[in-house]
Amino acid sequence: MRYLVTAKVKRGRPAALATAIARGTLGRGSVAGGEYLRNMDQARELADGRVQWVEVCYCPTPLEEERPYWDEYFDLLKVQDAHARSRCRDLSGAEPWACGRCDCTDKLEARLAANGRPFRPGAEE
Repeated sequence: MRYLVTAKVKRGRPAALATAIARGTLGRGSVAGGEYLRNMDQARELADGRVQWVEVCYCPTPLEEERPYWDEYFDLLKVQDAHARSRCRDLSGAEPWACGRCDCTDKLEARLAANGRPFRPGAEE
């Protein structure tokens, strides 16, 4: 499933987060691997300081695996379905692991890319 995540960097954690991103250690030890860095490459910072990204997650509970890694740096404000569950081929069992290569959230991701500014320093505009 894909989720639209809205979060705010925890007070006192921006430098540690930037270091973890720069060193490639964000999410180290997670089965999600490089997904955390990909999320930060795509994340957008909104004018009010909130950060949004679309995250792929195969856990039965949204972000069950990822939450401890995100909680180190972010207060997760909202985690919502990024598209209709009824159309998720992974969730229905029609195509296991489909979310990693699915285009179901292309429109949402394009809309996010037009909002705010890139969150990660040096991320492409």
